[in-house]
Amino acid sequence: MIISLIAVPLLALLGWSILRRGDGDRTGSLPRVDAKDDPGFAHVHGLGIDPASGTLYAATHYGLFVVPDEGPPSRVANRFQDTMGFTVAGANRLLGSGHPDVREGLPSRLGLIESRDGGTSWQSLSLSGQADFHALRAAHGSVYGYDSGGRFMVSTDLKTWDTRSSVAMRDFAVSPADAETLLATTERGLQRSTDGGRTFSGVPSAPPLVVLGWATASDVYGVGPDGQVHHSRDGGVTWASVSHLDGEPHAFAVSGDRLLAATADGIFESSDGAHTWRLRHRLER
Repeated sequence: MIISLIAVPLLALLGWSILRRGDGDRTGSLPRVDAKDDPGFAHVHGLGIDPASGTLYAATHYGLFVVPDEGPPSRVANRFQDTMGFTVAGANRLLGSGHPDVREGLPSRLGLIESRDGGTSWQSLSLSGQADFHALRAAHGSVYGYDSGGRFMVSTDLKTWDTRSSVAMRDFAVSPADAETLLATTERGLQRSTDGGRTFSGVPSAPPLVVLGWATASDVYGVGPDGQVHHSRDGGVTWASVSHLDGEPHAFAVSGDRLLAATADGIFESSDGAHTWRLRHRLER
């Protein structure tokens, strides 16, 4: 495994430590389900748009929510599943991981789970009780996942997994043009792999980044710990700052020409290459 010891700006390290602390309380305990203690829509882990319906989903510490164009988000099926890793894998198909609703009596680590009905019900596919994916991506007929235990893993059949490396990362993205090319945000800065996540090396010219979205073969977007949004036109080699979001970044997703970002302040959407953002929902702090 190759990890370049590049100098990392203090801002990147501070942002990483803040987000690491934030993740700690989310994975260390399960959500409470008593209605009087329900915090509602909070602690967003993942975002995704169903290509069939256009529905925007937000996976949170306290359940999966649908976020409408107007009005408050609604929890799906009154379930309090702590969906840490989340991705929309296709029309009407969701993949997730994390921790169960405490009423369900399931293992504390969900492994890889799947929903074919918009999150109303979920089925276990693999690694139940063994893995808690904090980031998931479906691409090139495979599922890529980063387990909270530090394993970067890939599955081609959703049942068996190839553990390819152990790199502490916050987020990663897969090139839509090449199954072997990935970018990952780490405490050492942005890292790149050209062998499917088996080894990584630093990207010296990259700014400090926390979350990523790979839109086209050449266009990649990332958000720094200070909310600064950056755009790369050459697959993550060089970057330019294009806009700014309020709040610490928590999640990012790309669906066609739509970019979605979740921060500590709210859910935002852009349709002009991250130059401007529309607030979809303001989070209470």
